[in-house]
Amino acid sequence: MPTRRALIAATPLLVAGCSGGESRYDRAARDLWRLPDPGGGGVPMIALIHAATLAANGHNTQPWRFRIEPRAIEILPDFSRRTPVVDPDDHHLFVSLGCALETLLQAGLGYGWAGEPEILPGGGVRIAFSSAPARPGVLFQAIPRRASTRTNYDGRLVDAATLRRLEAAAGPDVALRWVLEPDERARLTDMIVAGNSAQLADPAFMRELADWIRFDAKEALARRDGLFAAASGNLTAPRWLGERLLHMVMTKQGEADRLAGWVRSSAGAVIFTGSAETPASWIAVGRAFTRFALTATAAGLKLAFLNQPVEDPSMRRRMAAWLGEPAKRPDLVVRFGYGPELPRSLRRGPQAVLLR
Repeated sequence: MPTRRALIAATPLLVAGCSGGESRYDRAARDLWRLPDPGGGGVPMIALIHAATLAANGHNTQPWRFRIEPRAIEILPDFSRRTPVVDPDDHHLFVSLGCALETLLQAGLGYGWAGEPEILPGGGVRIAFSSAPARPGVLFQAIPRRASTRTNYDGRLVDAATLRRLEAAAGPDVALRWVLEPDERARLTDMIVAGNSAQLADPAFMRELADWIRFDAKEALARRDGLFAAASGNLTAPRWLGERLLHMVMTKQGEADRLAGWVRSSAGAVIFTGSAETPASWIAVGRAFTRFALTATAAGLKLAFLNQPVEDPSMRRRMAAWLGEPAKRPDLVVRFGYGPELPRSLRRGPQAVLLR
C-alpha cells in the first residue's frame, strides 16, 4: 500500500482547464453550457430539453427522462439514478425534477412557447405548450450561467433590494428563512457541521459519494454526470488514487473548517421549506429554488447547497424546531454571495435522456 505522503505527492497539481490551452473537457463544457439563439425562429422542443438538463440536481445524478409528444413534453423520474443513502425517500430526486421543470418552462418563454405543467401519477410532469411571443428575458439568459459554486466567496453583502427580488422570485408557495446575522449564521454553521460529521462517519454514505465523484477530466468526459472534482476547486486524480485520497482529505475537522469558511465568506444563506412532504411539494420547492437561482445569477451572485442538516434526520428535526415549524420539513439550505468562476460540470445530452 502506498503511504499517505506518497499518495499526496502523486496527486496532479493542475485542475481541468489550467494547462495553458483549451482541453477536451473545456471544449465539451463550453459547447454544453450555451443555448441556441432564440432569434433564429423555429426552435425545436429538443432545445427545451437541452436547457432542462442544465438544471440543478443532487450529486449531478440527472435523475430524469423526457418524452416528446405533439406540443407537449413529459419529464419523468429516473429511479435508476437514485442516491438511496443520502436521499432514501427520493426527496432530492423530486426537487431535482422541479428544477428541470422550471428551467424548461423558462427556456420555453425565451423561445416562444408557454408551458402549462400538470403533475402526473408517480411524480412525473406533463407540460402542454402553446405559442406565445418569445421573451428571452434575464431568467432565460441566466440558464447557461447558473452553477453551484462550491468554494469561498468574497464576503460582500447583498443589498436589500436584491434580497427582495430573490424572495419575490421564489414565490408564495415555498417559505424562505433568511440567515444573515452573525448569531444565526453561527447556529446554522453548527447544524451544517453536525450533519456533515454524521455523514462522514457513515461508510455507506462515503461509498455512495465516491461512486458519484468524477475524480479527473477523463472520467467526467466519459460519464458526463456526477461531481467533477475540479468543479469544486479540488485537485484531480485518477479514480484509483482519488478514492484512496478521499478518506485522507475529507477529515471531520478539515471539513468542519472548510464548511465554516464557506458560510463565513458568503453574503448569507436561505432555507427553503415546502408546504408538505409529498413529491408534488418537493417539485414545487425545486421550481422555487430555480427561479431564485436564476434571479441570483442574473444579479451576479453565486450559490451552492449546504444540505447536510436537511439530509440527516436528527439535524432536520433540530432545524425545523429552530425555524419555529417543528411539524414541517426544511427542504434546502442554500448559501449565496459574490464569488469566482469554477470549471463547469458536464451533463448528458438530450439524446441520452429521451424516451422513445
